[in-house]
Amino acid sequence: MLRAMNTAMTPALLFSALLAATGLPAADAARAQAYPTRPIKLVVPFAAGGATDTSARLIAQQMQRSLGQTVVVENQGGAGGTIGTRQVAHAAPDGYTLLSGSISTFGSQPLLYRLDYDPHKTFAPVATISIDGQALVVRPSLPAQTVADLIRLAKASPGRLSYGSSIGIGPHLLMELFKIRTGTSIVHVPYRGGAPMISDLLAGQIDMTINGKSVLLPHIQGGKLRALAVSGQARWPELPDVPTLIETGTMDAPYDALFGILAPAGTPAPVIERLNTVINEGLRSPEMRASFAKLGIEPMIATPAEFAAIIAREVPKWAEIVRVTGVKVAQ
Repeated sequence: MLRAMNTAMTPALLFSALLAATGLPAADAARAQAYPTRPIKLVVPFAAGGATDTSARLIAQQMQRSLGQTVVVENQGGAGGTIGTRQVAHAAPDGYTLLSGSISTFGSQPLLYRLDYDPHKTFAPVATISIDGQALVVRPSLPAQTVADLIRLAKASPGRLSYGSSIGIGPHLLMELFKIRTGTSIVHVPYRGGAPMISDLLAGQIDMTINGKSVLLPHIQGGKLRALAVSGQARWPELPDVPTLIETGTMDAPYDALFGILAPAGTPAPVIERLNTVINEGLRSPEMRASFAKLGIEPMIATPAEFAAIIAREVPKWAEIVRVTGVKVAQ
């Protein structure tokens, strides 16, 4: 009898049965079934052209094709990414306002800024996008061919060298940790995003940075920047002669950046699952893999639960850097 009844179920009856089984409110379930019916906004909390923005725009294009709705990327830079992040934190939990976030969203931002939201309670993980390796690079005219050269140069002229980064994010924290580990004095020049910082570095207005492979690799390969070390567990295939920071003895763990999509907490589970499925299908596609390969970054596929587990694992590592470096930001 049960088999016969299941066979005869119409799609509408099946959806009602699933609704009853999950206990999902009827209104939320109905909206999730129709989602999306209008454009989606993906907020990037940094200026256009940086590592966060690069991966977000790639995934937005793919989402738009799969969902049949416009996905608008909106850059809201400033305050270490907290201005744009706050906008999404207070958005309606309906799947139409999403955040391109990173571990900094959960790890360093709450420790460095006075926030009117708790990211651990305010956001729901949707999907991971990519792992973006970091590199320590210098302008080619700087007389430093190795990390050891850079350390000697910095110690010979304390406070004369400078590095650029946005405030309170991974590159900022890693450079401050580098300074502590090497006993050097290098001046921090703050920027609203990676793109304007890279422009100044290329122009020789600052001396160095640590930043993402997705934005640095073309400049390194073109001879416009010199890579001294990379942040991961292993050397980059594209730069086999460049050591890791672990090999140089200046770091004791890998510190690659991880990017993903977050939604306001309370977003219906079926909407999150739909987004996760669409994003992961895109990351598996040959077209997306080719786009990522051009930037030298790796797509990362995970369920929302797996993304949450990654956040829980990585946050203490970055919180410890904040503690060790004593980084402070103006409120």
